[in-house]
Amino acid sequence: MTAGCCLAAEPTFTVDATGPLAKVSPMFYGLMTEEINHSYDGGLYAELVRNRAFLDDKTAAEAWSVVNENGGEASMALDPTNGPNDQLTASLRLNVTRAGKDQPAGVANSGYWGIPVLPHTRYHASLLARAEPGFTGPLIVSIVSEDGQTVYASGKVSGLTAQWGKFDLSLKTGRLTATTKARFQITLEQPGTVWLGFVSLFPPTWNGRPNGLRKDLMQMLVDMNPKFLRFPGGNYVEGDTIDTRFDWKKTIGPIEQRHGHLCPWGYRSTDGLGLLEFLEWCEDMKAEPVLAVYAGYSLKGAHVNPGPDLAPLVQEALEEIQYVSGAADTTWGARRAADGHPAPFKLQYVEVGNEDWFDRSGSYDARFAQFYDAIKAHYPQLKVISTIGNDQPETARVHSRKPDMTDEHYYNATDEFLRMAPEYARNYDRGGPEIFVGEWAAHEDAKIKPWEPAARQQPPTPSLKAALGDAVFMAAMERNADLIKMQCYAPLLVNVNPGARQWRPDLIGYDAISTYGSPSYYAIQMFSRNFGDQVLPVRAAETSVQGAATRDSRTGEIFIKLVNPNPASEPLRLSLKGIAKLSAKASTITLAGDPEDSNLILEPGKVVPVNSTLSQVKPDFIYTLPPNSVVVLKLKGRP
Repeated sequence: MTAGCCLAAEPTFTVDATGPLAKVSPMFYGLMTEEINHSYDGGLYAELVRNRAFLDDKTAAEAWSVVNENGGEASMALDPTNGPNDQLTASLRLNVTRAGKDQPAGVANSGYWGIPVLPHTRYHASLLARAEPGFTGPLIVSIVSEDGQTVYASGKVSGLTAQWGKFDLSLKTGRLTATTKARFQITLEQPGTVWLGFVSLFPPTWNGRPNGLRKDLMQMLVDMNPKFLRFPGGNYVEGDTIDTRFDWKKTIGPIEQRHGHLCPWGYRSTDGLGLLEFLEWCEDMKAEPVLAVYAGYSLKGAHVNPGPDLAPLVQEALEEIQYVSGAADTTWGARRAADGHPAPFKLQYVEVGNEDWFDRSGSYDARFAQFYDAIKAHYPQLKVISTIGNDQPETARVHSRKPDMTDEHYYNATDEFLRMAPEYARNYDRGGPEIFVGEWAAHEDAKIKPWEPAARQQPPTPSLKAALGDAVFMAAMERNADLIKMQCYAPLLVNVNPGARQWRPDLIGYDAISTYGSPSYYAIQMFSRNFGDQVLPVRAAETSVQGAATRDSRTGEIFIKLVNPNPASEPLRLSLKGIAKLSAKASTITLAGDPEDSNLILEPGKVVPVNSTLSQVKPDFIYTLPPNSVVVLKLKGRP
């Protein structure tokens, strides 16, 4: 591609490289996560067995079925009072009355919309099991086709007793065609009665971590170059009730001792992805944790009064901070070390609650103050974030303390972002708290909100039109990066199988075996991977194109982000002020297409960025943006 000559004076986009407007926070681009749309169980958390502890339903063994092959006879029943420990309180009783080597009888698990089977792959299975006196096994543990006719991998467990025992084995597949039409089964070759208290199956995980994360989804996240992870939510922090909040102490230690809890989106969380796993997730992405602590308000309206009633929760938060960042000779740092991670994690930010403007009692100001004072007394270096920011009425915000940072959330239609982005944050108090835009996302139709039932009839991930709205908002945040220190899209993940999701749009879609990025995913990736440490002033004239510019102070490289939301090409005069030398060649990354286009699980590459080279670049030149496009220009220059 060749830059055009300077024939037209307008429309114009001017970048002033004379001096930076502000320094950019090194944590500007990050990720937000919570358990929604089966983001953890059935998603990023790599466990393949659904209802592994038989606690998802008190009356039935959800996701489990009886296997009676070739005349074998078996029955199963949920045993709600005969669990392997005080946390896993239920078990599955398997009674086999007829079985043989050619007559397997037992139970099978269907997984989270199928068990993904890959060729030449080693899976790790583990069980807590016991048997009636006299039966020692073996149990045949297998990954098989849905009809049971093809065995992809198999192993045996022997040595059962009348007492609960833990059994581990490795299952190795051979040459096969990848499929999700499979099940995980446990069968007997002779009559007997067995109780199963915990059944787990893991594929290879990211960095080989036990109880780890799914490799393909982690790669998608790492490719976004995130600098932080805000966890564990979202609504997931609060829970529907105080009892179903994210109770971090119940999420550490061996997974066979984690009871799990009901999450706010209508299904049960195993708590397999617990506090330490979140921290290791950060470590594996080379990102910092942004820790949200439960602050005494839950989604169905219950709150804990400030003062003595709130004090135990404040102490709980202080202990959580110590688990994250304390030395190994502190009480909770020692527990973290015992859990397998002696070194403390770097921690700079703690958020007190989530979306506490929903608390109609008006108690957040006093609740925040109590947390703020305690955290500052023990950890004065930490920055404490209020969940009520400039997007909410002044009367709802915290006044008794000055938060170090406030959290803003925006779920707007693309047209709304196009209107608000040019003025966003322009009139904010630059002496006020720093800003964390902790949740934001564009959707296509202003009449269909992401949380409304009609949204569930739309594709789970957004179209290019939504990506255009996301891009103009990112550009607005970059222009105001003197004040906005961190920001992240939400929700991050969605299982695209029927019945798996509760919200749209979502950034990354997947099923049991495949994953894909939405156009918005690629827009964010384009921005987050091409970002300097200095904000440069920009000015657009006589154009609907919106954009931003940053510079890498070490290399002099300038990153110009431009968004053309129009259905026609836009010749744009790019004028760079304060540049004495500019390389004649530049790199471009372009995301463009029909605004209704999107990516799907079976068509993951319909809308993806295209890289190209731009020649004959000058400090003043014409660049033509394609219709409906997001463009990143990378120019090499020195003042």
